[in-house]
Amino acid sequence: MKQIVVLSGKGGTGKTSVTAGFAHLASQSDQPVRAVLVDADVDASNLELVLRPRQVEQHSFTGGAVAEIDPELCERCGNCAEVCRFEAVLPPDQNGDSAYSIDPIACEGCASCMYQCPADAIRMIPQQAGYWYRSETPFGPLFHALLIPGQENSGKLVTLVKQRARLLALEENYPLQIVDGPPGIGCPVISAISGADLALIVTEPTMSGIHDLERILETTEHFKLASQVCVNKADLYPASAAQIEAFCEARSIPVVGRIPFDESVTAAMVSGFPVTQYRPDSPASQAVERIWHTVLASLSL
Repeated sequence: MKQIVVLSGKGGTGKTSVTAGFAHLASQSDQPVRAVLVDADVDASNLELVLRPRQVEQHSFTGGAVAEIDPELCERCGNCAEVCRFEAVLPPDQNGDSAYSIDPIACEGCASCMYQCPADAIRMIPQQAGYWYRSETPFGPLFHALLIPGQENSGKLVTLVKQRARLLALEENYPLQIVDGPPGIGCPVISAISGADLALIVTEPTMSGIHDLERILETTEHFKLASQVCVNKADLYPASAAQIEAFCEARSIPVVGRIPFDESVTAAMVSGFPVTQYRPDSPASQAVERIWHTVLASLSL
């Protein structure tokens, strides 16, 4: 089984639109490729908005734990407050009638207070951080997730979603896994590229686009992941697009295509379809299809 992850050094480059186009083309082209789809952008999952999924499974995700002090056991020694680096331990009232307590918003779940408590009055309570789902779409199974706002461990949730998708792909002999990765270069991105065979990086011809392209390429190079680049809305600033291509050529990074600015992409998103399905003859759709065939050839599929 091969795995491609679509990345961008920043949000808003068109990464999800390209991924949705790939999902459609994989299942509907003259030579279809059975693919398991993954939305690894768990902080702002939106691939489902253009794939019309039908949810078949929902599961809770536990991402961490918060300390809790038993007031009946607390000896008011203050050890917990001394070791907490996040000022999450609240002292007793001035009369000493209450015990120490925990501010759950400030608690980072490090458990230092629990280990330092001589009375074993502190325990760590697992916290629900989100949900993960398995859905069916017209283009294949989709694994996606939702991280509750304010919760952490999104990298752990990305890993879980990808593992579930991989298990299904292996069990049912899917030859390809298409992953819509998170933006940026943080822990969720590192989790998303784990086990991938190829990264397609979607960038745009702006100064920030070039800067963030450099950052994500440094990340994929660090993990020795083969990378390709496509330039979205390339015709809006041809000089910058040429600069991106020169930068990639100097580093021997293949630029596999330019996608022109096309209002069909916006219309497709509003209608809830991949652009390659909504208007297959549009300039953007044709460009995405060319990139898709190049990617398939790179994966030997």
